[in-house]
Amino acid sequence: MEHSDITFYFFVIFTGSAILATLAMFGRQPLLIAYIVLGALLGPYGFEMIDDPGLISDLAHIGIVFLLYLLGLDMQPAKLVNMLRKATLVALVSSAIFAFAGFSFASLFGYSDIESLVIGLAMMFSSTIIGIKLLPTTALHHKHVGELVTGLLLLQDLIAILVLIAIQSLSSQAGNNTIDWFAMVQPLFMLPLLILIAWALVKWVLIPLLLKFDSIQEFMFLITIGWCLGLAELAKFMGLSQEIGAFVAGVTMALTPIAQFVALTLKPLRDFFLVLFFFSLGASFNLDLLPLVWLPSLVLAALYLGLKPLVFRFLLFKLEESQKMGWEVGFRLGQNSEFALLVAFLALGTGMIGNEAAHVIQATAIITFLVSTYLVISRYPSPIAMSDKLRRD
Repeated sequence: MEHSDITFYFFVIFTGSAILATLAMFGRQPLLIAYIVLGALLGPYGFEMIDDPGLISDLAHIGIVFLLYLLGLDMQPAKLVNMLRKATLVALVSSAIFAFAGFSFASLFGYSDIESLVIGLAMMFSSTIIGIKLLPTTALHHKHVGELVTGLLLLQDLIAILVLIAIQSLSSQAGNNTIDWFAMVQPLFMLPLLILIAWALVKWVLIPLLLKFDSIQEFMFLITIGWCLGLAELAKFMGLSQEIGAFVAGVTMALTPIAQFVALTLKPLRDFFLVLFFFSLGASFNLDLLPLVWLPSLVLAALYLGLKPLVFRFLLFKLEESQKMGWEVGFRLGQNSEFALLVAFLALGTGMIGNEAAHVIQATAIITFLVSTYLVISRYPSPIAMSDKLRRD
């Protein structure tokens, strides 16, 4: 690809985003909706000004990595362990409920058993990007609701990785009589090893370097970027996701004296790539299939937008959390996940589901992204809340 193409892509995406974002601000609408709409309009299924959404999606993935890295910087390891202990049962039970609901719904709409299973698995998760983006970056991360949301999202991400590995394993062994169970449980062994390696490197390598050269900001910037991306790649090599590697990098970096400096420095870089992510989401949707998928997608989206707050409120109440706390966590986690898109993409590529089922998953995710964002910014504190009273950053 020529450099001029990349320049043109960035011109179209960011100039168009600026225009639509301005209109969204006047209409007091969330900015991410402007990015998704722009992607649908200018992508290969719209006016075709962007004909390679895969490239934009690859770039946007870096934004997710930085998002998890900055999230980890705001978490103290001791508090994180306590929070995960409480969130584990809720994450497992809620995921099972959501998977069963999705399977049952898809079966009623006439999808095959394997397609219904994949749809159910894709519906288990909530969006890490939206869930964290709508948390105030200073006011709520250190409060209990922020810790619960973060813990549930991280555990869902781990479950999602196991699902993706299972799909890959089952598809690669189609026709065989055996399943590589080791590959499916490998992340459970590799995650503690990754944490141990990261902790050792921070204690004996990173902190001494930072203390020795802390007066040179350019060096500090390079070290922190290298640490984030390096641990993300190490996690990928170990069979985990780059997102989990970035989060571990952030949590261990939080032990250093420059954690807040890193968070402030990398926030604009994260936002740059997140614009690309939401644009690529809109650009990858095939509008020609809309007549086939709009009804099941709307019904499925409505089901989960109503079901998720109820389930999380009930489960958290059983753990002696207040009903108000349970409702807020449920509404903040009411959308589907970007992992649902990965599940659909992988299952489609391996022939486990058809194009229509894949687009039902994708359309449901987009609908829940939009509606859930509206619900959160109109009811709870967030950086892009509709009212000045609720806006926190």
